[in-house]
Amino acid sequence: MEQRTHKLTSERLVGRPLKIEPGKAEVELLTTEEMAVDEYGLVHGGFTFGLADYSAMLAVNEPTVVLGKAEVKFLKPVKAGEGLIAKAEVIEDLGRKKIVKAEVFNEKNEKVFEGTFHCYVLERHVLE
Repeated sequence: MEQRTHKLTSERLVGRPLKIEPGKAEVELLTTEEMAVDEYGLVHGGFTFGLADYSAMLAVNEPTVVLGKAEVKFLKPVKAGEGLIAKAEVIEDLGRKKIVKAEVFNEKNEKVFEGTFHCYVLERHVLE
């Protein structure tokens, strides 16, 4: 399926789409030292969140989709250099409002993050 939204997203910072299907998406991100917040290599949670959010946007895959609210849990730490995969699925379609479940897994297939994203498909671009 063709990517219809968030086409200019940085693969380096937010991830690279692996799969886009109706109501579903998968995105991968290789974390880097630049994302670390300390000498241990702990990746800032914003990168994990960004990956999950991007997968949610692609699961909706409408040009004008935006995030309105998210309820998330960080389950395990992520270390710089780890590869992550986000899997998202629309679990409730309320017309212009879509509820999306997103989960992020590390290379050991351990869930490191989960969230529910409340996405809205606007009539026109939010900046118009």
